[in-house]
Amino acid sequence: MLNGIGGCTIAEAQQRLSYEEVQRWALYRKKRGSLHPGMRTERSTALLATLYANAHRGKGSPVKITDFMPHEEEPELSLQQAMKTWQ
Repeated sequence: MLNGIGGCTIAEAQQRLSYEEVQRWALYRKKRGSLHPGMRTERSTALLATLYANAHRGKGSPVKITDFMPHEEEPELSLQQAMKTWQ
C-alpha cells in the first residue's frame, strides 16, 4: 500500500511509522493516486496523451484520461452523475 514508505517489509513499516502517519499517507494516496512510480508515470503520460487527443479532436466527444491508462479502472459514478445520464 505505501510502496516502500517506512521500510521494505511490513514489520519495518510497523516499527518506523505510527498509526497516524499511515493514516496521513492513506489520505494522500486517496487524493493523489498511487505511490507506485510506474503508475504515476502512466498517469502523467496519459494526461499528456489526453490533452493532445482533445486538442486535435472534435468537441462532440472528448477523450478521458482513463482511455490511455490500461491499468486504471473507470471511476464509479455518483448517484447525481448517474441520474444526469438517465435524463
